[in-house]
Amino acid sequence: QTCTRLYLKHAAFRFPPLPRLLAPFLLECPRLNRRELSGAAETSGVKSLDSLQSLALLFLRAALGLIFLTHGYPKLAGSGPAMQTFFVQHDLPGWFVYVSGVLELFGGALLILGLFTQGAAFLLAVEMGVAIWKVNFTRGYLALHDYEYPLALAAACLVLVTTGAGLLSLDWPLFGGKSRSTRSSKKV
Repeated sequence: QTCTRLYLKHAAFRFPPLPRLLAPFLLECPRLNRRELSGAAETSGVKSLDSLQSLALLFLRAALGLIFLTHGYPKLAGSGPAMQTFFVQHDLPGWFVYVSGVLELFGGALLILGLFTQGAAFLLAVEMGVAIWKVNFTRGYLALHDYEYPLALAAACLVLVTTGAGLLSLDWPLFGGKSRSTRSSKKV
């Protein structure tokens, strides 16, 4: 009776990781087998959302790329003494304005194109970490409103570092989709 209730609950919610969690229980329950549970998970609505992953990664890359492009270009085109003074006031060398501008401008362009996405996203996440640490973290970690924007950008970049660019990118045809996320999903 418990086995039947558990199976019906699983079939109603269609939760894919449940068969792995229930593996010890399935050995004791003769009425359930792994094929029935995995079949229920494959017909779930989660699979249809998985088909949108490449489109979501494209949107994320385009949004991040546009943000970084618009913040990087002024640092290179109009980086006068005022911008360098801003960097020096926060205990950074004045020439870091050019490093930051190059990272943001070309990193943003690479994100939009989906070329070397994981490397570019990693460098941009590190840059946002430095920005939080040196510029926005002056009043402590409880003043979240001071650093929420660069924190969100860093978190989004870390998503791209771990997942890769997706199918709708230049990384996919050039490197055959051999990102870390593709290799790890084949092992499972």
